[in-house]
Amino acid sequence: MAKLHMDTEDSVPPEPEVASWFPASFSASASTAAPLVEGPRRNPSPKRHADVASFLRKNFPGAGLTQWNDWRWQLANRISSPERIAGLLDISTDERLALTGCGGALPFAVTPYYASLLDPANAAQSLRRCVIPTCAESVLGPGEADDPLGEDADSPVPGIVHRYPDRVLFLATDFCSTYCRYCTRSRVVGRREANQTAPHRWQAALDYIAATPTVRDVLLSGGDPLTLEDSALEWLLSRLSAIPHVEMIRIGTKVPAVLPQRVTPALVRMLRRYHPLWMSLHFAHPDELTPETARACTRLADAGIPLGSQTVLLAGVNDDVPTMTKLFQGLLHIRVRPYYLYQCDPIAGSAHFRTPVSKGLEIIAGLRGHTSGYAVPQFVIDAPGGGGKIPLLPEYVSGTDGTDLLLTNYQGRCFRYPDTADKGGVRQ
Repeated sequence: MAKLHMDTEDSVPPEPEVASWFPASFSASASTAAPLVEGPRRNPSPKRHADVASFLRKNFPGAGLTQWNDWRWQLANRISSPERIAGLLDISTDERLALTGCGGALPFAVTPYYASLLDPANAAQSLRRCVIPTCAESVLGPGEADDPLGEDADSPVPGIVHRYPDRVLFLATDFCSTYCRYCTRSRVVGRREANQTAPHRWQAALDYIAATPTVRDVLLSGGDPLTLEDSALEWLLSRLSAIPHVEMIRIGTKVPAVLPQRVTPALVRMLRRYHPLWMSLHFAHPDELTPETARACTRLADAGIPLGSQTVLLAGVNDDVPTMTKLFQGLLHIRVRPYYLYQCDPIAGSAHFRTPVSKGLEIIAGLRGHTSGYAVPQFVIDAPGGGGKIPLLPEYVSGTDGTDLLLTNYQGRCFRYPDTADKGGVRQ
């Protein structure tokens, strides 16, 4: 059990001693930036405070809000055993069997914070289905594979996936605070109990990027890069930023949804030194948009970090227009732009999560025109075999009549557009 640091809600636990594997030349204070000025506070509501206090009394006797708001306490107290989760939830027979032997290869772990959002009595609750394993994960369906996107085939050195000409995926860690049951990288994540990633494991990836001048964009993913200590993450960001042809860095993370306590003032002060820096956040359901998550996103946005969301379409979790509308409108409210809606990848044991592609098109059609365009993400399939992301849209072009293009709007009404630009039409 990690030593607990007692702090107030807004104070930042001191960084641990830099491990011996850090180069002596690294200094977290090497670069400076203006002090972070936080925007309007989004504190948890009195009801949320009461819910958390009740959850702690029942499940973590002796712990209080001080520990709860310490992200290291959250990691140290992750629920990762059948016995521990059975003490928090009324585990169904199917869940119990999956936790004790019939489940898939993906490890199980959930933060106390996210566990507090789960319905103890309802195994079919959307959030619960996202993180608690079931025996369906052990069933290999048609077309499913451990690495359906062919990432391993596009990996020139360990930790790098280079599929698109000008950008690479940098897998900085295999550790997550909470494991989503539909994870694309379930074949590799969670193989170590602690986040043991060290700079010497990153060096081959850094050398590859430095030697590949076509790479202008680096996406840090994993695992979850925000589970790294500030000092380790800054070590990596500083070295990537020093490569002349790297123009931007992105971080892919689910931390604001599953471990919002991690987004401390100290973290965002450090991150804003490395602009242009973008973040791709992962949200699955509107119930993840808690006051704590809103506060984390506000801190990141106030630091000038553009935030986009990525959502996986999941059967029985978010596969209807009202749920998606509430999620995407809620994300805009906390300054996160819905970016991608993913068709669920055909990873091994994912059949129970995957919907027909037509369901995704139906949802996009139900959003477009009925809510702000900012709230409508791009629906994509990440093509199996390494084809990359392919966007899909409902059929809005219904045909042609002479030089007119026939268009169908969100209400199903037909309109004509004079498509004469390439048919002898004159423009002035």
